Amino acid sequence: MSTFTVLAEPNRRRLLGALLDGPRSVNELVQAIGMSQPVVSKHLKVLRDASLVTVIPAGQRRLYHLNAQPLSELDEWLTPFRAMWADRLDALTEHLHDTHDS
Repeated sequence: MSTFTVLAEPNRRRLLGALLDGPRSVNELVQAIGMSQPVVSKHLKVLRDASLVTVIPAGQRRLYHLNAQPLSELDEWLTPFRAMWADRLDALTEHLHDTHDS
């Protein structure tokens, strides 16, 4: 499954967001996201299969850690769109500056 397909599901994006602050257990993710443990586990499996998260054994617990490397594909895809928006924002800034000076 491609990174784009995996990230198309909003709950998976929420889980990745919850992992930005560092590794968390399934129970911590359940509390942070407000979904049931089976649903969180199902989404974590998809994220793990896509290499977006890794599992770190910590005694009896397993901690999930964000692996941002696969997101580079998404970052590359977004690059031309960032340039387009930067150009438009520059034009808006110039327009507002010209309008304010008039």
